[in-house]
Amino acid sequence: MRRICLSTAALTLSAGLPLGMIAAGPALAASGPMDFEPIKGSAYSEMLTSWTEPLVAPKGFTQKLVADETVLDVYGGTTDDLTDMNTVNETGPQAGRYLYRTHEVGSNGALSVVDLETGEAEVIAQREGWRRLDGLRWTPWGTLLFAEETGGGRLFEAFLDPKDRTKITRIEERREVGILRHEGIEALADGTVFVIDELNGGSIYKFVPTKRGDLSNGRLYALKIKELSDAEQKWNQATYNAKVGAFEWVALDMDKVVVDADAAANEVNATEFGRPEDVEVIGDTLYVANTSEDRVVAIDLNKDVLTSFVEAGKNVPVEDQKASVTGFNSPDNLAQGPDGRLWIAEDNYASDIWVAGKSTKKKGTADKVELFGSLKDPGAEISGIYFGKDPKTLFFNVQHPDKPKADGTWKITRQ
Repeated sequence: MRRICLSTAALTLSAGLPLGMIAAGPALAASGPMDFEPIKGSAYSEMLTSWTEPLVAPKGFTQKLVADETVLDVYGGTTDDLTDMNTVNETGPQAGRYLYRTHEVGSNGALSVVDLETGEAEVIAQREGWRRLDGLRWTPWGTLLFAEETGGGRLFEAFLDPKDRTKITRIEERREVGILRHEGIEALADGTVFVIDELNGGSIYKFVPTKRGDLSNGRLYALKIKELSDAEQKWNQATYNAKVGAFEWVALDMDKVVVDADAAANEVNATEFGRPEDVEVIGDTLYVANTSEDRVVAIDLNKDVLTSFVEAGKNVPVEDQKASVTGFNSPDNLAQGPDGRLWIAEDNYASDIWVAGKSTKKKGTADKVELFGSLKDPGAEISGIYFGKDPKTLFFNVQHPDKPKADGTWKITRQ
């Protein structure tokens, strides 16, 4: 993810609301591990560079630093660490103890790890040729996938020492999963991997390995909505919300995929979206955050149907920052909550965290979208939202803040 300025849709649901207030469904009952009373609005009037806690957050939650540049300064003060995505070792020995992070710098990219028991943090891999490391995912077969969010971006697989999860034994480049502007990565138990191309005009991809856990061989597919003409498949800011309905996964030319997967997708007229950035599978649904569209789409993996799950002006207000009206703007990172709800972080200022309800008024659309938190730092965005093993704790990063040496990872926990 990176700092951007995007205009919002002309639609608005905020007319008549007090400044900073949002339209939302009924408040969630405070009974589950991360249920909350929604906050009233974004942190427009609370921006400062001397904060002690980064978020405006609901009552009953505590915020605690995991590791920032005062704990581990990866680049020695020469540049922001640009801490991006988070994951823990979800399986195997000492599952949940180690938090891994990518750092999205232009070169000399790094992976770091924080021991959540001791608080110790260290760089575990760094190479001059790594550019804009972003996406990060623990696989069900016990490896780390991470990737570059840039033209010609590569996906890598890190193998860890089973006796010491802070040590990487080898790293393999997985070009078969696509040379793309990678950000979001999802890996399923059967070996399927979902990725996206973070581009206005980027597509959504599925990699099916020949053998589970072996990403060196398999087939990459791109999503294509069936009822659209070839011209309608192309990215268009004015018509993106027409991209819904039945779809198919179209096989791509693997000789082209390992050079330029976007070109391979264009060859079959795969559907193009507005900066798809993150992916998250919950149950049988793949969610994709389309930043330029101000919407999150839901992809039913059983019925092969795509719907708009959360969309500014449809089931959540449109933001009007100048008027201090809170709304949905530039969704970026996604996370599965402990009860199966979808958590959404914005690439925006003030960067907000939203939670979409599971139930729907109509097929495929969230009937409730509520505001959980808002970032106080005037120059930063939230990134890397993620739930590890503790269902009451959300990890998140504060990326490129105006507060000195504050680029790093926090956690917010329900008391």
